[in-house]
Amino acid sequence: MPHKTEKMISMKQVKLGVFLLPSGQYVGAWRRASAVADAPINFAHISDLVRTCEAAKLDFVFLADSDGLTRPWTEMGRDPSSLALEPMTLLAALASITENIGLVGSVSTEFNEPFHVARKLLSLDQISGGRAGWNLVTSAWKLAAANFGQEHLRSHADRYERAIEFVEVVKGLWDSIDESGVDFDKATGEVVDLEKVHVLGYRGRHFQVEGPLNLPRSPQGHPVIVQAGSSEPGRELAARTAEVIFTAQSTIDDAKAFYADVKGRLGKYGRSPDDLKIMPGIFPIVGKTMEEAQTKSRDLAANVDPDVALSNLSMFTGTDLSGCSLDEKLPDLPETEGHTTRRQMIVDKARQDDLTLRELFQWFGAARGHFYVVGTAETIADQIETWLREEAADGFNLMVPDFPNGLTEFCDLVVPELQRRGLFRTEYEGPTLRANLGLQVPANPFL
Repeated sequence: MPHKTEKMISMKQVKLGVFLLPSGQYVGAWRRASAVADAPINFAHISDLVRTCEAAKLDFVFLADSDGLTRPWTEMGRDPSSLALEPMTLLAALASITENIGLVGSVSTEFNEPFHVARKLLSLDQISGGRAGWNLVTSAWKLAAANFGQEHLRSHADRYERAIEFVEVVKGLWDSIDESGVDFDKATGEVVDLEKVHVLGYRGRHFQVEGPLNLPRSPQGHPVIVQAGSSEPGRELAARTAEVIFTAQSTIDDAKAFYADVKGRLGKYGRSPDDLKIMPGIFPIVGKTMEEAQTKSRDLAANVDPDVALSNLSMFTGTDLSGCSLDEKLPDLPETEGHTTRRQMIVDKARQDDLTLRELFQWFGAARGHFYVVGTAETIADQIETWLREEAADGFNLMVPDFPNGLTEFCDLVVPELQRRGLFRTEYEGPTLRANLGLQVPANPFL
């Protein structure tokens, strides 16, 4: 018997990325017997994970990053996520062993210059044949500032103002040389058609960039711009510039409100709703039966290290909670210029459910405020279908609890169920990330 909503959704398919945290999203998952202990710096392991994603026809892998530690170095001792390879270097290596899957990496607008970022990302896009994506971040980690001669982070508003100008420069540089502007004509000796070179000459408040960039336009026009953030300035920046937004929404009602709000802002920037794919994080624990899935959830929770979990809470709230008793409630928090939206989510959860710090970190140590679902392939597919149908999401970024098992279980069990319902591809639509996400190729402003 066909699934009851098969016809209703056949016109829209879900987009699926994977948040590639090689040690696993669940705090302590790296200590399971099935886990690869040195996962964050083990290229062979990471390569295997990405090949698994590509075999399942997933849209992209997503690498988060920060320009330095996200917590004091004295807290690195028990947290494997403190270690990480540099994203652009890693993605360039992964491009050589893959053919279709998108490669999205985080690069900050706060501690970089637009010319460097434009060149690195366009190089990755050329190397991969048009599969690169830029997760645009404004850096909310105050420890990173000390690595760049700054005592403090700029204000939240100032960081986003700088980011708007940063993106304008990067996109302008990506159009420096037309697609047909590079000849390599041995007969005439011409390498670049100078009539197809465009000097940016940008003069703004934050940046003065002459250009041009020494690469032609991407096979997909531009690398895909991704943004992770849900604050008011973050929503506005996404509406102006992003093509994919990765957001933390733990309930369908919150997700629907976010979806409607951000999509509703696109018109004033001359954009249509299809120009931006909204992809909340989903934290799936999959079992062949509900009982098996619930047992996995309990087993993962048993590995949570209280010190690391409390450190995570401190990191996202911007307040040192290390001296607090685990059996007390979350204290009043001072204002922060860090993760304002995630901080408010934590505070709201603690107050609404009257949680102790122990209960709070058990909740946050799993999905970190993202959509947490435990069940069989069928029940998880039901949830995904409901979010898609009710315009809570265009897709999801998978927050895999543990690698490799959590990934292979999702790919082997949930993906075929989504395909059976007509909700997910069986083959890639095209050779570029933009083609597979269903995004338009940016027009060349000089043609």
